[in-house]
Amino acid sequence: MQPEKIRVKAFGRRAALLIGGKLALLGGLCGRLYYLQVVESQKYQKLADDNRINLRLLAPPRGHIVDRHGAPMAVNVHNYRVVLVAEQALDMQETLRRLEEIINLAEYDRRRVLREARRHRAFVPITVRENLTWQEMSRVEVNAPDLPGISIDVGQSRHYPNGPVAAHIMGYVSAVSEKDLTGDPLLELPGFRIGKNGVERQYDLALRGTAGNSQVEVNAIGRVIRELERAEGRPGKRVVLTLDLSFQRYVTERIANYRRASAVVMDVRNGEILAMVSVPSFDPNGFNEGLDPGAWKALIENPDTPLTNKAISGQYAPGSTFKLAVMLAALEAGVPPERQYFCAGFTELGNQRFHCWHKHGHGLLGMIDAMRESCDTYFYELALKVGVDRIAAMASKLGLGMPLDIDVPGERSGLIPTRAWKKERFGKSWLKGETLVAAIGQGYVLTTPLQLAVMTARAVNGGYAVLPRLTRKSAGADGNSAEPPSFPHTGISERSRQFLLQALDEVVNHPRGTAFTSRIVDPGRVFGGKTGTAQVRRITMVEREAGVRKNREKPWRERDHSLFVGFAPLDEPRYAVSVVVEHGGGGSKTAAPIARDILKELQRPRAPQRPATSEREA
Repeated sequence: MQPEKIRVKAFGRRAALLIGGKLALLGGLCGRLYYLQVVESQKYQKLADDNRINLRLLAPPRGHIVDRHGAPMAVNVHNYRVVLVAEQALDMQETLRRLEEIINLAEYDRRRVLREARRHRAFVPITVRENLTWQEMSRVEVNAPDLPGISIDVGQSRHYPNGPVAAHIMGYVSAVSEKDLTGDPLLELPGFRIGKNGVERQYDLALRGTAGNSQVEVNAIGRVIRELERAEGRPGKRVVLTLDLSFQRYVTERIANYRRASAVVMDVRNGEILAMVSVPSFDPNGFNEGLDPGAWKALIENPDTPLTNKAISGQYAPGSTFKLAVMLAALEAGVPPERQYFCAGFTELGNQRFHCWHKHGHGLLGMIDAMRESCDTYFYELALKVGVDRIAAMASKLGLGMPLDIDVPGERSGLIPTRAWKKERFGKSWLKGETLVAAIGQGYVLTTPLQLAVMTARAVNGGYAVLPRLTRKSAGADGNSAEPPSFPHTGISERSRQFLLQALDEVVNHPRGTAFTSRIVDPGRVFGGKTGTAQVRRITMVEREAGVRKNREKPWRERDHSLFVGFAPLDEPRYAVSVVVEHGGGGSKTAAPIARDILKELQRPRAPQRPATSEREA
């Protein structure tokens, strides 16, 4: 074959192979394109939409908290915020300077805004200041043409219309910290607030609600182009408290002049707390709006501990109010109320003398007489006969020395000592002298004002182990409501209860009673109760020789605590009250008049309550 024909034939084969390869490649490419654009079209359409459409969570409105009459205790209000968009501002420094001439703008806020502008994209709004008043918001809106990049954004913020009143019960909301993160995407929303104390914390999940969502279309750099779809969240549950706001305010005002004090008022039938006050208090609105470092330091370094709810966290020696438990323990142990002991002003045990508050003695007394005059010597003898363990058992029946599961965090358990407790705690045996000290509510004995109110309620309500509660319908974590269970009986006999009621009546209404000067003269509002004085530090012999003989002559921090527990009405008990005034001196002088005024106000005829509203409520 000629060389020329061979070359033509070889070229033809190569061309055919090349064309065949190209056709195969083109066919494969077309097949792949068909697969991607037809078979897998939905998959890639979804991926494209995911890059184009963002799903954003919307914070739901937090549930309201109201008192028993519907008066607002915690609500949501409009939060007017000034926001700045950097790309719309011709000169950020100049814009902020002009804004300063209209509203108050701290130097800290100026630096923060400039710092955030450098960190974020130019189209992202930056919050300049929150919680503007209506007047401030109006001034910004009027001057908006001269403030390029500045606009007003309206959101919601938590507001406590009553300020310091019931602050310890309400608690407060604050920004989410790292330790609060649980994986819930709601907690990662900018500016989201959660309950940090009080009822706000206890029922946070119920109050929080369910998040909404918004579908927005964004471009390649994340700028929002338009909102496609929006579904609002479900608001949080409403929590109804047992508190009576007007009465809570009255109790607060009544003890506001004392440096450190607390009071608890409860319904003896169902345990509903009508008022719970701790002095000094604080304004919970500051936590939501943001406390500056100086304000926070002032709160935590205040020696009077305004952040502590003394009604449930303060532990005090109950003093003579503890004689309620001792008397009931003796009666239930079979000691007749007619049993008499002679008070010479002291009891001798070994080589020690345990003095009565009345240094000259009360003479020959029966049990009711001893309670009426608060004779320490009589109760020394009674305690020795009954024993500390029986007294402790009765104290437990009355709700002392244990947590009562109130609806707010921070409750402390107090302490009711026993022989076994001392052996376990100190490795030492119990001494008879410690029984005498415990009999008058001193020594190891510690109680909270809430426990003292519960003790009184259980002692006078027919013997039912009532438990305190702050919500009329207990809201669980899911917001469901349930009525409280019925209360079991303490086992205290009706006979013992009647003797105790007579004794507590005479404490207040008998001329020789320790609280006689605090009685209510109106026969329709007579009450009973028991005074108490808890010694903080004894006056030493050296101090006596130096002329220090009375409580008021001591430094304030070393003066006795003043206590009183009481109930009303006398013939059919419904309300129980406990009052503790730190370093207030004798219970008859300070705490008893407070309790009298509280019970008098509580029994005063009132017009029907109407739900109050907050002008700023959203």
